[in-house]
Amino acid sequence: MAHVEVIVTMIYQLMKDATVEELEAAGLGSNYAIRDGALFYTDANGVPWTATYIQAHADPVTDLHEDMAAEQKARAVYEHLLNLTDDPGLKDTLRFLREREVVHFQRFGEALRIVQEYQEAKKIY
Repeated sequence: MAHVEVIVTMIYQLMKDATVEELEAAGLGSNYAIRDGALFYTDANGVPWTATYIQAHADPVTDLHEDMAAEQKARAVYEHLLNLTDDPGLKDTLRFLREREVVHFQRFGEALRIVQEYQEAKKIY
């Protein structure tokens, strides 16, 4: 979840001095009416974040595949966000977050290999 806090902080910094008129012009009038300047975690369609997005199946292979997929989805989102801004500071932060997702994907892949090797190993008792 740490990446969510970074994104929310960037959004806060971009919006902190916006006037009500600017928020309305950007299509954020309803967000202002409900939350003023408070940040509220939603996806790009305004659907609120919920813990149901976290998947766990008590099977390490399944869970690691889920983790790897989540990292790839996050990487793709950062790439799309990069296309939506020309702000150099935001681009640097988004690039950092995107690369972090790549590293996480690689580490989950390594963990998956270790788990699979353990499961396939002959057990001697």
